Amino acid sequence: MKSETINVKLFFHKLFHWEYWPFWVVYIPIYFLWSYYAIRAKTIFFFNACNPTIKNGGFIMESKKEIYNLIPQQYFPKTELILEGTPLKEVVAIIEKSDINYPLIAKPDIGLRGSAVKKIHNTEELKKYVEKANFDFLIQDLITYEQEIGIFYVRFPHEKEGRITGIVAKEFLIVTGNGTSTIEDLVKKNPRYEMQLQTLKKEFGLQLNEVLPLDEKRNLVPYGNHIRGAKFINGSHWITQKLTHTINEMCLQIPGFYFGRLDVMYRSIEELEEGKNFQIVELNGAASEPTHIYDPKHSIFFAWATLARHISYMYKISIANHKLGVPYLSHKEGMKEYRLHNLQCKKIVHF
Repeated sequence: MKSETINVKLFFHKLFHWEYWPFWVVYIPIYFLWSYYAIRAKTIFFFNACNPTIKNGGFIMESKKEIYNLIPQQYFPKTELILEGTPLKEVVAIIEKSDINYPLIAKPDIGLRGSAVKKIHNTEELKKYVEKANFDFLIQDLITYEQEIGIFYVRFPHEKEGRITGIVAKEFLIVTGNGTSTIEDLVKKNPRYEMQLQTLKKEFGLQLNEVLPLDEKRNLVPYGNHIRGAKFINGSHWITQKLTHTINEMCLQIPGFYFGRLDVMYRSIEELEEGKNFQIVELNGAASEPTHIYDPKHSIFFAWATLARHISYMYKISIANHKLGVPYLSHKEGMKEYRLHNLQCKKIVHF
């Protein structure tokens, strides 16, 4: 009976908070806009021309490692590609040669909204990941900066100055001890966190029975991902000319990048404006969302208007690049990539 009560409570929490609605429901109005642009471009795969140097413009089946290779090394952590089926002994040798230390991050090379991303603390945990992963994955140095934001960047091909169209700040799934409650009890006090409870039980097991001392904080999911329990907050008030200039100077060094979101970990906004003490977690292309829309204070109408504006940016950039000679993806090749994308998603979701 208690379990049923909890399920009902979470059901209504999701129902009245659109940020938890299924992706396809949120995007229903956007599908009509996409169809309009597809008719004008005479292809549903116009997005391919959005970021010419990224596979499929960064919409589907793009390799994170290939994207990292476009970015100057000083902006992202040490990263190594591990092909599916690579023996543990070889993986360990790659890590040692690259001077990547524990704890480290393992994540799919072709990802899906934070699925199968894991913090690895030792060789035993690495062994489990290697044995279970039926996809190519990345091993990456852990970024030690505590803050994370997503910065949406847009630049048209004829422009030398791009713009930041939105910033999302991220609150990780962090519980604070009171000296009497277990970690599991603390998780249950927040509906956002409680939705992650089954995943947390698989991850931490009996550790959730630990009682945290008064005011001790524990970060249970160190990834700024909405689907993993992070809270997204609109930080667009941080957009300044100085920050825009810094981000633009960096993005100009990434060939063929015009549209997308940079997920960045940093120490302070002031240092980030100066271009100091930050690293790129990931660069996302045409499939990027302006994730500041998921701030709980925003209505679904705000989300629709913002999504529509960004789809329009992507369409106009794609058209401009196409006129400069960048080909669209053929329908046959596009459908092939879409089928591969679906297969990859199934692998990762069931990891």
